[in-house]
Amino acid sequence: MNSGQNDASEQHDTPEQREKYRERMQRRKIKMEARIAKANIDRGVFVVNTGGGKGKSSSGFGMLARSLGHGFRCGVVQFIKGRQDTAEERFFRQAGGDLLDFHICGEGFTWITQDRERDQQAVLAGWEIACKMLADPNYDFILLDELNIALKHQYLSVDEVLRAVSLRPPKQHVVITGRHAPDALIAAADTVTEMRVIKHAMKAGIKAQNGIEL
Repeated sequence: MNSGQNDASEQHDTPEQREKYRERMQRRKIKMEARIAKANIDRGVFVVNTGGGKGKSSSGFGMLARSLGHGFRCGVVQFIKGRQDTAEERFFRQAGGDLLDFHICGEGFTWITQDRERDQQAVLAGWEIACKMLADPNYDFILLDELNIALKHQYLSVDEVLRAVSLRPPKQHVVITGRHAPDALIAAADTVTEMRVIKHAMKAGIKAQNGIEL
């Protein structure tokens, strides 16, 4: 190593700096413990992932993996996406086994099908499956992937979705993903995350990649 090259591993904090760091972390620990202690309601949560950035479905499937790891009974209904979008299904059907019910109820993105009536019928068929899951206390976790798109195109009533979610069993967790989440859905959810685009490979001419987008 050159003598003039900075090496972070050779830099050491002074005793005063270490003590200040310890005090700062101790204050943070007290705040976090107080926040955790205050959150004492034990019930299922309603999560919405929306926005124009990448990661909405990925986050939902991450929670699905976590739920399966806890031994939860899980259900997935994928709206809008068609039979070409089956990588998640292939993996989770193998990983989830008897704990997972997975349904793909779309025929492709709306700009591919270009058939509103057919798209709506596929959404309604998927929603019928979702309603049965939402009413069943045996399901611990339900992912309704891309349902927000169906709501945006008014294939399904927002009020109907909110009613089914509100009447679900108390311990059941529900995650809804997709761009353009309706304001009423956002207001009703316990946790809402909006994904924001900063950069996307496709804008640089890089085609969609297996394992990343597909």
